[in-house]
Amino acid sequence: METDKTTLNDLAVFQHDEEFSIFHKLNFTRTVGGREKLRHIFSYSLQDIGSIQNVQKTLQLILEKKDDWPLSISNGSVLMIHKFYESNIDQIPARPTVSSAHFYKIFHAPDYSLVKYSMGHAFDFIKGMQQIIKIFMTEDAPENLKKILQKANILIEKHQLNIITAKEKMSDLSMHEMLGLAHFIRYHFKQNLLEIIEIYFQLDAWYGMAMAVEEFRLVFPSFIMSQKPKLNVRGLYHLLLHEPVAYDLELDVGNNFIFLTGANMAGKSTFIKAVGGAAFLAHIGMGVPAKSMELSLFDGLLSNINVVDNVVKGESYFYNEVQRIKNTILKINDGRKWLILIDELFKGTNVQDAMKCSTVVIEGLIKIKSSLFILSTHLYEIAEVLKEYPNIKFKYFETNVEDEQLSFNYNLKDGISNDRLGYLILKREKVIDLLEKL
Repeated sequence: METDKTTLNDLAVFQHDEEFSIFHKLNFTRTVGGREKLRHIFSYSLQDIGSIQNVQKTLQLILEKKDDWPLSISNGSVLMIHKFYESNIDQIPARPTVSSAHFYKIFHAPDYSLVKYSMGHAFDFIKGMQQIIKIFMTEDAPENLKKILQKANILIEKHQLNIITAKEKMSDLSMHEMLGLAHFIRYHFKQNLLEIIEIYFQLDAWYGMAMAVEEFRLVFPSFIMSQKPKLNVRGLYHLLLHEPVAYDLELDVGNNFIFLTGANMAGKSTFIKAVGGAAFLAHIGMGVPAKSMELSLFDGLLSNINVVDNVVKGESYFYNEVQRIKNTILKINDGRKWLILIDELFKGTNVQDAMKCSTVVIEGLIKIKSSLFILSTHLYEIAEVLKEYPNIKFKYFETNVEDEQLSFNYNLKDGISNDRLGYLILKREKVIDLLEKL
């Protein structure tokens, strides 16, 4: 699924303040390298249902056998292996005897300490990878998982490592056995081990995704083979909220456009981001925050939410809104299936101009039946003109006002909201009182 950096930022997949991003919340990797692999996964959606289902099956398999996952492999293990290769140490004896091992320990004491400590981590890492290969490389394993485990198995199948297979932990090795293993790993196994570490980073990324699915009780969506766009989700919520309200949503070629209204703070932006975030997660093979989700494979996902002006280029907010809409139209007018999310179209111009521009754009987008659209606006007046189009759904978030106090239930309802609460919010926040006292 094609997307861009603007969309990933709009949906909070990544954020400058990373703590408030979806990526950060779902990152349960155990190594820095695994984290970077996960970042790559979150940066590029998958392009076909088969690849998505392979990832889903991989995560499910890891969850089924999570108790067998070797937690002895840590980021410290990887760091120490790299340090072992990068450090200048005196030559480790090739075939150490009991006496030559003691000689190395006494006369090369600092190097011996580093070798021993590094071998502890290398032992744990190789032992862990042997365990992963043994448990997960089965005939019915998902193809993507099987492929990299087969590669790892070829790299790790060295008779010099049989001693790791035979022993439970590194402390079970004698001094000369440890130095013999260290000699092989340092001088004859470097390239193999570094490649295996890269493979583990990919495994760690999948492990992190699986743990996130379990931690947040995410569900795996079902993809349908269809030339027409479809999205059916029950109990959808925004992953970053502490107490979210769930939504139900259904869009298809017959009803492919949602015209969303509601007051400020009523929940429009959160809803749009929840839909986009779930669709994105689905297309990387991840579980989604919902009770169930069924969808077609989308060719692209684009948003128009947090448009900004550009002082350096002298571009106004409205100009950049227009450019974003223009580029969106150029992309989606190709018969492919797109999910388009637009929040508060044309905020950068006056109301009358915004109404005219919004109506023209919406009436144009309605002609594109190969894509799904969700568009929010304060301009409820233009809804009357749009009611003649059968493929538009009108949805709104209501606001209750009692004794000039606002309350929001964040429930998505059928219909159109004409709430205008800006003045009331100014009054509630005592801005009017402050102005009267000037």
